[in-house]
Amino acid sequence: MTSEHSPVPARAATPADIDAMVATLTTAFFDDPLWGPAFPDASQRAAQAAAMWRLHVTSALRYRWTLVTPGVEATAVWIPPGGVELTAPEEEGLEELLTQAAGPDDAKAILAIYDQFEAARPSEPCFYLTLLGVHDDHRGKGLGMGLLAHSLDRIDTLGAPAYLESSNPVNIARYEGVGFSPRDTFTVVTGHVVTTMWRPAR
Repeated sequence: MTSEHSPVPARAATPADIDAMVATLTTAFFDDPLWGPAFPDASQRAAQAAAMWRLHVTSALRYRWTLVTPGVEATAVWIPPGGVELTAPEEEGLEELLTQAAGPDDAKAILAIYDQFEAARPSEPCFYLTLLGVHDDHRGKGLGMGLLAHSLDRIDTLGAPAYLESSNPVNIARYEGVGFSPRDTFTVVTGHVVTTMWRPAR
């Protein structure tokens, strides 16, 4: 793959990795400009958000496209073409899970963000990068982009396109460095702008 980022060693995640993946994503998104304010009580944010991340990583394991670095310092959660983030029962229970974790008002706001993400997704079959995060203790080592590069190498062998949403504008140039291009934007209820990005099949 032509890129300024070099792939790092990675493996498919297993159920034994769930706790470590949740910890990684909880620290990675704690101060994210989108997901931080979604859980406005910073003293409760880690526990509240962890419930949401746990649901997503546990559900995604059924596809075998959740990849981690050997020590789960970084994780990339991919949904393959034709797949969905959550099963129908998980979708049905999402409001209750968020309400129990964060209260009814925050749950309602988060569900509205979910709806906007869903509406923005392309209709074309593609690999969808729903989550990419690096544990705070391991930032600055190139693990996140290295894991993304590793993921894309795998996807390129299948000749498939890839899609993601960037909730943090500082990451847009990084994603462009591995072949993504901005596709569109949408603004969530907090006023934060999310950029959708597309990488054609190679």
